[in-house]
Amino acid sequence: MQHPTKRASFLDDLIELLSSMRFAISLLTVLAIASVIGTVVLQNQPANAYLNQFGQFWDPVFSRIGLYAVYNSGWFIAILAFLVLSTTLCIIRQFTPMLREIRGFRERAREASLRNFSHRASLEPTLPPEERSAAAIAYLTGEGFRFRVDEREGSTLIAAKRGSLGRFGYLLAHSAIVLICLGGLLDSNLPLALQMRLFGKTAVSGNMTFADVPASARLGPGNWSFRGNVYIPEGKISGYSVINVDEGVLLQPLPFTVELKRFHVDHYETGMPKRYASEVVITDNESGEVFERTLEVNKPFEHRGITLYQSGFDDGGSLLRFTVHGMTAGEHPAFPLNTEVGATIPLASSGGHTLEITGFRPINVENLSAPGSSGPPSTSFLGSGARAAGNNLRNLGPLYSYILRDPAGQAREYNNYMQPVQIAGHWYLISGVRTSRTDDVSWLRIPLDDDGSADAWFSIHQSFFVPERQVALIERFISHNPDKDERKSLKTVAGHVLTLFTKGGLEAIENFTVTNVPEDKRDEADMAFIQVLQSLTWEAWMMSREAAGKSVMEPDEINAPYLRDAFFALTASLRYGAPFYLQLTNFEQRQASVLQATRSPGKPLVYFGSLLLVLGVFAMLYIRERRLFVLFKKDEALVAMSSNRKTIDLNETFIRHCDGLAAALGASASQG
Repeated sequence: MQHPTKRASFLDDLIELLSSMRFAISLLTVLAIASVIGTVVLQNQPANAYLNQFGQFWDPVFSRIGLYAVYNSGWFIAILAFLVLSTTLCIIRQFTPMLREIRGFRERAREASLRNFSHRASLEPTLPPEERSAAAIAYLTGEGFRFRVDEREGSTLIAAKRGSLGRFGYLLAHSAIVLICLGGLLDSNLPLALQMRLFGKTAVSGNMTFADVPASARLGPGNWSFRGNVYIPEGKISGYSVINVDEGVLLQPLPFTVELKRFHVDHYETGMPKRYASEVVITDNESGEVFERTLEVNKPFEHRGITLYQSGFDDGGSLLRFTVHGMTAGEHPAFPLNTEVGATIPLASSGGHTLEITGFRPINVENLSAPGSSGPPSTSFLGSGARAAGNNLRNLGPLYSYILRDPAGQAREYNNYMQPVQIAGHWYLISGVRTSRTDDVSWLRIPLDDDGSADAWFSIHQSFFVPERQVALIERFISHNPDKDERKSLKTVAGHVLTLFTKGGLEAIENFTVTNVPEDKRDEADMAFIQVLQSLTWEAWMMSREAAGKSVMEPDEINAPYLRDAFFALTASLRYGAPFYLQLTNFEQRQASVLQATRSPGKPLVYFGSLLLVLGVFAMLYIRERRLFVLFKKDEALVAMSSNRKTIDLNETFIRHCDGLAAALGASASQG
């Protein structure tokens, strides 16, 4: 017999908690904090942007708790759901008592209670008793009060009130919270998650065409809530919206097609985008009706309940023309390669590697005044430099990205600048490489010679790494020594040092000295070996000049910076991990527009809820309930007044009504 009572008690306690003010305030506080996080932390950005911003330790933590997509995270949606439940229960609990309070006049109020009011006065009317009620009623009616009369034994009570509708402000404000939260739930990922769970929809990943996407990754055309991206290159047509889900995508067919006629982008003097717009032709699938529109940021277009927003822009398959420079052992003459962004090219001549052209941006604004800006910032290809603090913003020109995948499937990501970059007064071709998005970027800086070309360095590189050229390089190196025996010794040393360097870099030379040279002679040996490598670099440079028909120079301080940079670039090339260097020589840009397509059933609820919230707050703040009681006794008229809120003007209002009633009753007031 006790268990049902305990269950009922537990249920009552649970409802009491869920509908309590403290519970709702706690939820609103958490939502406010989450909204601040969602405002401070840019939402739905590329994963590598967050990794670069927060580092390898905090990035996975923030990602796991959903800070990168706060408004679609499970805990945020759960809080919205609980807030809807809490506010709804609160409205249900308070509706009947509040309605009773709005409709009631309290005409049964007792005299003792009225005399305990803080605002009360006793009047001595001179009108005859039979005229007093009519006079008071006439005054109250003129002041906008509604009233009821309670005839009692030996007395008459007139209970009047005005402004009771202000209590509806409470219901309006709470109903607004429910509607806004419901709208948020309808436009969140909750409907999509339910579809995936109930109808077996599964996101797919990988590079495939729309036609190859399986039915399990396609949503129905009648899907009532979604938010996805429509990617359209210039001159192309699309009728699908792509919805990102975790590491994969779902395909949402649209009831119309979108053709991108032309994409416009204007830039500031710094090179940052100022305005971008899409000239599109929208064709209805059912009626064939055609609309021509120009979509811009904050200028969307809506058709069949779906709104198209200008979200961003991307590359639409730009044509790229490269010169491929070999960087492995063996004679590899430079050759041209013409392709486009998005292409995958098998390279049988490069050991079975596969080249994937992943991106191209013609304008890249970077902040070169940041600390450690002796080279390009490690986030250059993310475009984050333009957002950094500093006042040395520069457009570094076109940037192209590609992935080189070896036969085992291991990939390296390369990001190269087309135009030379000036660093500390010298010019370089810049290429960044990393094996994964969690790794730091390594930079290869290829120096340009006095005619602004990188050909000299590529020739130096071949002299170091092509066996046939190594022989000629060593012969040229030892030819400056007149002593035959010393030339033979130098040839042996140079050949050994060159072999060590080309196989393992300076680390291989250091390991050799540690193993074969006494400890007290190691530093001296290392310096001697490096001097040999630098001399070989100089001779390789002179060989390239002779081959190009240029004059041979003598080592001096003017040529020292190029010699140093060329040697450092040779060292960095050993870590570059590519059988070739891909140098962009020309391009034909093709733009693509990124539109956001949304069907938001919750938007009308949010708008209507916002209207109710404004009306509710206005009602609670500016519509004040006033209750005025006039109790007529034999020789006295007791006036009492109450309000649902104590305001500054309440005392003044009471005095005014007392004076008005006294004038109507022909009485003088005496404060009770």
